[in-house]
Amino acid sequence: MQTATPVPRKATRPRADAVRNRERIVTAAREMFVEHGPDVPLDEIARRAGVGNATVYRNFPDRDALVREVVCSVMDRTALAAEQALAEHGDAFTALERFVHAAADERISALCPMISSTFDEHHPDLEAARHRVERLVGTVMARARAAGQLRADVGVGDLMIAVAQLSRPPAGAACLSVDRFVHRHLQLFLDGLRAPARSDLPGTAVTVEDLRQA
Repeated sequence: MQTATPVPRKATRPRADAVRNRERIVTAAREMFVEHGPDVPLDEIARRAGVGNATVYRNFPDRDALVREVVCSVMDRTALAAEQALAEHGDAFTALERFVHAAADERISALCPMISSTFDEHHPDLEAARHRVERLVGTVMARARAAGQLRADVGVGDLMIAVAQLSRPPAGAACLSVDRFVHRHLQLFLDGLRAPARSDLPGTAVTVEDLRQA
């Protein structure tokens, strides 16, 4: 008598509508976090996403889980912008410019305050997304520096600080009302990154580790 060989069971894949609902929730949350801050009611996010409250909680058991997903999503999109810039632009400084403008459009500055004392900054998903962004931004900058187009005294931290600060609305200004100024001011900053440098910068190039310890 022979024993039947067990047939491996296929992993259950989420239904297409379930995947779409999750994506809609994350998109709506990102938009509302940018517009209103991280404390926006979850039922308002559900309403904008066009789903019920139960669908939100089925995908994200608490606010921290949703915030983490939004932050990881933004970092993934920022990493993709760096990959596209590297792939699509032969000129190294043009690739750097395209990445910086695309990163500003992701509203990194608006998402930074969401990482509060209760937020697990060392969650594996967040760490993986962060390291991917850091590696790719470093690659974009290294290519421009090797081409002699990027001044030597700036680091990844300098670039990310500038993107965050220049895409953040001034105090008292509505978040979306300054959109028309963001890319103008980013381009002024980018022109200051070009080699040869016209001035000496105080201090030393800021690294990502410097940002973590600040």
